Amino acid sequence: MEGVSMVINTNTSALSAANQLQMNSANLSASLARLSSGTKITSPADDSAGLAVSMKLNAQIARVGAAQNNVNNAISFNQTQDGYLQQVNTALTRMSELTVSAQDVTKTTTDRALYQQEFSTLQAYVNDVATKQFNGVTLFDGTTLKVTTDSDGTTFDNVGVNLSSTATTYATALGTSTKVDTVSNAKTALTNVTNAINQLASDRAKIGANEETLGYYNNQLSTLSNNLSAANSQIMDVDVATESTNYAKQNILVQSATAMLAQANAMPQSVLRLIS
Repeated sequence: MEGVSMVINTNTSALSAANQLQMNSANLSASLARLSSGTKITSPADDSAGLAVSMKLNAQIARVGAAQNNVNNAISFNQTQDGYLQQVNTALTRMSELTVSAQDVTKTTTDRALYQQEFSTLQAYVNDVATKQFNGVTLFDGTTLKVTTDSDGTTFDNVGVNLSSTATTYATALGTSTKVDTVSNAKTALTNVTNAINQLASDRAKIGANEETLGYYNNQLSTLSNNLSAANSQIMDVDVATESTNYAKQNILVQSATAMLAQANAMPQSVLRLIS
């Protein structure tokens, strides 16, 4: 067996121990960084491919969150619409009641004038509702809104409701020509208001369908966001129990390498015994 050379200028044992200490110290620092940050990838060098995937997942998660906000806002838009239409339904129901009351042969012209006053007030109320807005967006102009429903920009057609003067069914019932000041006018008004109530029932059904569908999209986005976050966690989040064990291991190796380096540095001193 070849013996170990005893030299002074080049202490190979110390160099080897120093190199090992450097590697162990680097591993210890990396382990400490993971534990303190809570992430397995503290620099691209740790896992370049994993980091790239994580970046894409984070971007998609952010887009899903934005889409979910869009859907929730659209749901609020529809809920606001239906809140107004519930009151419109109450107004139209009362108007239909007035059209029948005005046909009572025992009522005088003065009585019908009072009915007409209330009828006109309700017409004005419904016409005012037609101008309402949600965050600057008109609620009842009949526009179909394109609601973003996923991270790729896919849209859902949120069917609109038209209460404006261009909506014939409502316009006829709410126009100044529809009156209850005479028996004849009251009969015509009854037909017009009944048609408006039927249209309102159809419009509220549209809003209900919008809300239901948007609710499905909202649930879908919530599930997708959770799954994407779970996938990203598998790549990025550190397992504290495992990493704590690794940290303890690296800490012991650093201490061991430090002790061995001290021993290696002391070895050349034995050469002095040969020349003393």
